[in-house]
Amino acid sequence: MEHYLFKQLAFVRAQVLLAVEGITEETADRIPGGFRNSIRWQLGHIYVVMERYAFQYMGLPLRMPEGFKEQFEFKTSPLTTPADIAVPSLQELTALLREQPERIRSELSGRLQDSVTPYTTSAGMKLESLEQFLSFNLYHEGMHFSVIKLYKVLLSK
Repeated sequence: MEHYLFKQLAFVRAQVLLAVEGITEETADRIPGGFRNSIRWQLGHIYVVMERYAFQYMGLPLRMPEGFKEQFEFKTSPLTTPADIAVPSLQELTALLREQPERIRSELSGRLQDSVTPYTTSAGMKLESLEQFLSFNLYHEGMHFSVIKLYKVLLSK
């Protein structure tokens, strides 16, 4: 029987992908006044953090396209990304985001209780197992989903 966590990860990711349907490349790069990131950045950041939470802390290889770390890690911004780094298209980003939860389920199912080197998030939460990382990711991705929805409203004005 599939663990409920994998269903939740897939559900949240489907909501994110639904929220960006119909977004143009131009809109994806616009930054609302008073903010420092774009919808494209939100999507790339969601991918990078989930990849780290699922694989890096387990000591497993990441599927990280070139330039993603420099563009989408914590504290990065399109405003400061070096010009020589290739920006992924929305199609590329959504394809990566679409396949990621299933890849995590197929590669890590049965390892949820595995211990990892403890990590304390920027929000102050200490994570010590894969299950804790993936559960915390629901919070993280939900925050960025909310920002995407906000940006869509702000950019439509």
